[in-house]
Amino acid sequence: MRWENQSTVSEFLLLGLPIRPEQQGVFFALFLGMYLTTVLGNLLIILLIRLDSRLHTPMYFFLSHLALTDVSFSSVTVPKMLINIQSGDQSIPYSGCIAQMYFFIFFTDLDNFLLTSMAYDRYVAICHPLHYTTIMRQELCTLLVAMSWILSCASALSHTLLLARLSFCDDNIISHFFCDLAALLKLSCSDISLNEMIIFTVGVAVITIPLLCILISYGHIGTTIMKVPSTKGVCKALSTCGSHLSVVSLYYGTIIGVYFFPSSNKSNGKDIIASVMYTVVTPLLNPFIYSLRNRDIKGALEKLFDKATISS
Repeated sequence: MRWENQSTVSEFLLLGLPIRPEQQGVFFALFLGMYLTTVLGNLLIILLIRLDSRLHTPMYFFLSHLALTDVSFSSVTVPKMLINIQSGDQSIPYSGCIAQMYFFIFFTDLDNFLLTSMAYDRYVAICHPLHYTTIMRQELCTLLVAMSWILSCASALSHTLLLARLSFCDDNIISHFFCDLAALLKLSCSDISLNEMIIFTVGVAVITIPLLCILISYGHIGTTIMKVPSTKGVCKALSTCGSHLSVVSLYYGTIIGVYFFPSSNKSNGKDIIASVMYTVVTPLLNPFIYSLRNRDIKGALEKLFDKATISS
């Protein structure tokens, strides 16, 4: 299927963020700083997990993949947004827009599956501690990550192929700062009923089901914690899943707000701000949430600094 033959539109125009021209310099510096912090923070987590043998456990194995996903997820939208703010050129080629939409869906779904795998890891660690090493063996962890990548690829590919069959006639203005699937469907002059059906079906599979699995896991975790007699045991159990629960709440909270309770066309700015939350802010906060609340990560960071000090 040739994309060029499916549309008379050769490029789209991204309206970007609802900011005044005199504020563009401030917002450019702000988002550039946030993006660089996101990249460096998540890469630091990957480096620490790689170098410190104490972090070679299933939980940190999933965390390293989540950090890599956050870097990639943020890189799909933020660099283009920064270029548009700096240059004032709002155009994006048709093929570039389709590619951006594909990778945006891919890394969004990958985040969902990885967070679900981490919830299962915490469930096994707290509810079945004596069988943890037997259940969460390396083969299972690798399988969970591999399946996450495969399912995410299949989901993104299904949306992309269905979008490629649509025609875009005259209107090429996207009221967003990236090529969002919902925004693109609104511009199409073809029948999008099949696309909407797949969005609903796949959305249940890659968002609702993982979220339900996470909630069920934490339901079992909560029941188990309530049976722990000592306060110290409760605090220890909560500390092992507090960071993950914080990330899950932040991530799913913003996604549900945007896609399950969308604003009207008149308040599209609110949807864009909410999108900034999970495309820019959430990947930025993840390294801080895991490092500030995690003694193992802080210990690995201190160890790395000590080695650097000694070598210098």
